Amino acid sequence: MQSQPPQDTPWFHPSRHEDRRGFLLARNRILAAVRGWFAERDFLEVDVPAMQVSPGNEAHLHAFETRLIGPDGNAHPRYLHTSPEFHCKKLLAAGEEKIFSLGHVFRNRECTDTHAPEFTMLEWYRAKAPYKDIIADTIALVRLAGQGVTFNWRGRVCDPAMEVEWLTVAEGFRKYAGVDLLATLDDNTPNRDALAAQSPVALRADESWSDIFSRILVEKVEPHLGNGRITVFYEYPSCEAALARACAHDARVAERFELYASGVELANGFGELTDAKEQRRRFEEEMDIKARVYGERYPVDEELLQALALMPEASGVALGLDRLIMLATGATRIDQVQW
Repeated sequence: MQSQPPQDTPWFHPSRHEDRRGFLLARNRILAAVRGWFAERDFLEVDVPAMQVSPGNEAHLHAFETRLIGPDGNAHPRYLHTSPEFHCKKLLAAGEEKIFSLGHVFRNRECTDTHAPEFTMLEWYRAKAPYKDIIADTIALVRLAGQGVTFNWRGRVCDPAMEVEWLTVAEGFRKYAGVDLLATLDDNTPNRDALAAQSPVALRADESWSDIFSRILVEKVEPHLGNGRITVFYEYPSCEAALARACAHDARVAERFELYASGVELANGFGELTDAKEQRRRFEEEMDIKARVYGERYPVDEELLQALALMPEASGVALGLDRLIMLATGATRIDQVQW
């Protein structure tokens, strides 16, 4: 690779394209390998629409809004999806059992070296499968992309071929932040004061339990994840897993995992919640938080709630493909691996 051209050089200038081209060709090879991996396992690739009634109902995800104008001239709000999840779950309800989506998703307010407002999401689902099967898939795909490569992100090295570290969220908080997380979840209700009393980070009076949890995770725990080897970080508190079912052994935690390499979060997956009544309650709770913090809320996708009544038990995961390609190629910014 030649030295970087000046930052104000447009991406389409030959000097900048030449600098990025090796990353982009590697991207194509990885995408072809990923599609081949799914084809070998009889998954169907589904091409879902990006424009949706609801972009998702997580409090801190921000969508791009547009308008659908009908033949009668009336306008209806629509959103670019933040994930293909809702449409994929409807396809599971329809009877599909092993599906994957490889396409663009859109998230507003996101623009850093590891975030882009438009990026490529790889998302897949297995009907009638435990979420440990999806975790195994995720590990295999990260290793496929990183075959023969050692990841190195800002000095944090990870060999994806090494034995995986399995770490519960409670173990991670205890080990790296000195916090007994489960003790702050009495009767499955987050106790803000109990978490604040243990917090190793300075707090503001208006921060909720969830705010404090996120601060501790980002500042004290995440930097240690995926160092040396892949980390599967699992059993998130149920209040931080709005789309996941509770664990059978402890309802305070849920069947949610994230996969880390070199301190970078690559994937977020669930044993999927199929209780429509409980899902509505969680969506409304998330939107109440969004209204309080950001002054807006997104509609609930009523078709999704109808589909949950038909959907079999399933597991699914979303993987940020651009981030994985960054680690596999040695790129330092997400835009270097986007055509």
